[in-house]
Amino acid sequence: MVSPLLTKAHREGRVIVEVTPQRAGWRYVGFRAVRLSDGEVEAFATGDREICLVVLTGKVDATIDGVGHEGLGTRASVFEPLSPAAVYVPPGCDLALRARGAAEVALCAAPARREGRSVRVIDPASMRRSVRGQGSNTRYICDILPHDDKTAEHLLVVEVLTPAGHSSSYPPHKHDTEAPPFETQLEETYYHRIDPPQGFAFQRIYTDDRSLDEACAVENHDVVLVPRGYHPVVAPHGYDLYYLNVMAGPNRNWVFRNDPAHEWMLKS
Repeated sequence: MVSPLLTKAHREGRVIVEVTPQRAGWRYVGFRAVRLSDGEVEAFATGDREICLVVLTGKVDATIDGVGHEGLGTRASVFEPLSPAAVYVPPGCDLALRARGAAEVALCAAPARREGRSVRVIDPASMRRSVRGQGSNTRYICDILPHDDKTAEHLLVVEVLTPAGHSSSYPPHKHDTEAPPFETQLEETYYHRIDPPQGFAFQRIYTDDRSLDEACAVENHDVVLVPRGYHPVVAPHGYDLYYLNVMAGPNRNWVFRNDPAHEWMLKS
């Protein structure tokens, strides 16, 4: 039986995977990943939602309210050590993407107001790259739209590369209670990619009282929903794991709390 927190990918067709707030049963985060062939167009209006467009692989031309942004894209694989091309698009815009060759694009969304927001092409060179953890807990971070970047109203977007045999989002942490400065409430999606693609990874989502305790076997292109609770990830031997995180909540601030049962390892 598939966990209700796991959204399986479509292996064929334009839409790889899609999560709406209605489907997730929450208020903020929406996510859509599409695969485009050469010359194919994806067009839509942002409506009352802000969008962070992330070109995961390949190149696209983007036209936003009639203004063209050509040749967006930096890599052939999400596993290359390169920051992606990304564009922030506020509510109330018309957006059209045209692929230059095969491309994979992520569309990250949250509700927002148009006032004070404008289109911003996010320079890959400006994205903060860092290393977290140590030993078999080491992973590599690229902050695409972090909480200290004031471009967006609610959206936070980050990608993580976890080497084979390593854990990630670990020690387990959560951000489901709005109690700043100790913790903030953020919904979250994990869009998983695996190399080689026939592999799998594991993600557990659980609360202190275990009223939520789900374990997901994740395959390439699947999405895991994190409405609340701790949410560690493990990449088995032989398979590198990439994931794109989208977060949003009532306030745009990422403050998490570690599971106290496992926090000891940070002090060892």
